[in-house]
Amino acid sequence: MAQELASGRPLFGGAISTVFPLRFQDVSNIRHVPDHQEVFVDPTRDESLIFELLDLKTDVADEGSAAWFLQDLANEQEAEGANLIERSGVFPAEGLQFRNSVPVVTTAVGQMGISKGRQGREASNIVKVYVANLRLKEVGTDVLITAYEPLLINPLSESASAVGSGLAVPATQSGLMPMAEIFKAAVTNFKVHDWSLFGGSA
Repeated sequence: MAQELASGRPLFGGAISTVFPLRFQDVSNIRHVPDHQEVFVDPTRDESLIFELLDLKTDVADEGSAAWFLQDLANEQEAEGANLIERSGVFPAEGLQFRNSVPVVTTAVGQMGISKGRQGREASNIVKVYVANLRLKEVGTDVLITAYEPLLINPLSESASAVGSGLAVPATQSGLMPMAEIFKAAVTNFKVHDWSLFGGSA
């Protein structure tokens, strides 16, 4: 079976772009997410990619910043059994150089139980969560790229009606790109085309 390809995708009105498969649909307007966030979902697999522009967390060190955001995400979603699987060191994001500054990037991968919407803990799904933090210090911005990959769908979850319950079918069995590769492509191909997106400081 032919392997799925990733394609260039515009973000935030074309001010930013990156690369991920076309099967991910933009649901930002449907879900009424904040202006600083864009959400893409593959409803057939319950996988999602979220891009967020946040004020720079100056009190969070570069080393381990993605792991910090992963834990913050777990706390915010009241996740169960959150644990850190791996985290990277700090790497320069050469393609994002602005003025005299080269941004840095860190990544982290974790696993946790998350309930959708107002569903209770008894309906939580086990998901693998990938987080990248691109630190654009010249414009006072933390960029978060977060990918969610379901591992186990709870039969009581609203996801079960769309993708079925039980262990998630590996993407490669369907000729699709695995989430780990999608995440890597989205991070390594992230480009800013219009720095004025970040306001006066740009």
